[in-house]
Amino acid sequence: MNTKSILPLAFILSVLTVNISFSQNNQKQKPLQHVVYNDNVDAPLTVNELKKITEVYGEHAKEDILNKPQRLKDVKHILRNRVEIIKVDNKDLSSFTNLSSVPLFNHYNKTLSRDASYNASTFNPLKYQFNFYSREGSTTYRFDNSPYLIIIKSQNPQ
Repeated sequence: MNTKSILPLAFILSVLTVNISFSQNNQKQKPLQHVVYNDNVDAPLTVNELKKITEVYGEHAKEDILNKPQRLKDVKHILRNRVEIIKVDNKDLSSFTNLSSVPLFNHYNKTLSRDASYNASTFNPLKYQFNFYSREGSTTYRFDNSPYLIIIKSQNPQ
């Protein structure tokens, strides 16, 4: 063999070696588990839930959420089962990530604004870029300078 044919062969071999090593590193990640939905996700959307979806997705709500049964089921699961707000009095909550540091999910609606304080009837978790699909456990955030915590429960409880 001459050097002209050995050089491309060596390059291909090195690319394959790098690719194999990256593939093996990705296998250390936790495998996805089957999501178990509560029966309440089969119930129709409430007026309040529809309002929350429309607030975030605007004119794209029908196309991106409402007309996609699995996506709608996922959003209902988030709104009904996976976001919990609790009040914790007389505790130091400064170690929790403040809601103000979570970016808004304003891709579809540029006019979204942050919640200045917690209001159970108006808080919309879909407005924020929470990591709803993390492979880790639940994540907790704090309404800035308040006793309220937002718990985003894992979709794959351990």
